[in-house]
Amino acid sequence: MTDWIEDTIERVENVVYLAVAVILFAVAAVVIVKTVLTFGDLGSGSVTDVAANILDLLLLVFIVVELLFAVRTTLARRELVAEPFLLVGIIASIKEIVVLSVKAPDLVGKPEFADNLRLMALLTGTIILLALSSFMLRRKEREPSEGTNSGHGADEEAQTSGSR
Repeated sequence: MTDWIEDTIERVENVVYLAVAVILFAVAAVVIVKTVLTFGDLGSGSVTDVAANILDLLLLVFIVVELLFAVRTTLARRELVAEPFLLVGIIASIKEIVVLSVKAPDLVGKPEFADNLRLMALLTGTIILLALSSFMLRRKEREPSEGTNSGHGADEEAQTSGSR
């Protein structure tokens, strides 16, 4: 009786993940088109502002692609994987630093400049923490699982093969 319930829930789950993936793909396509159209503004506005806009949009595409990867990985492995979300946090923080750094020259001498610098420092700290988390997660994934070796499995194996 519970098997059909689990199968139904899994099918619904797959449909929801597929819908999320389709929406993310559509968002990525729209942002890419907007990025291409923004290239046309290079001659009319400040090159720095337009370039920052383009970079902002491209970083948004990277965020969407990482979220698509997370959805695909979740469907394939049937588990939620943390690393893509850590990368999204890193990219989003970098994206915000880029935006703030473009605005910074206009704020020099104003009280908002100090707030801008504090926010950039906070975002930098966030990037460092997320990068450390990602590093530790990758390191943990490379280690053998605790269940395989009970702390002395290699020693037991060496003794067993030596006594044969």
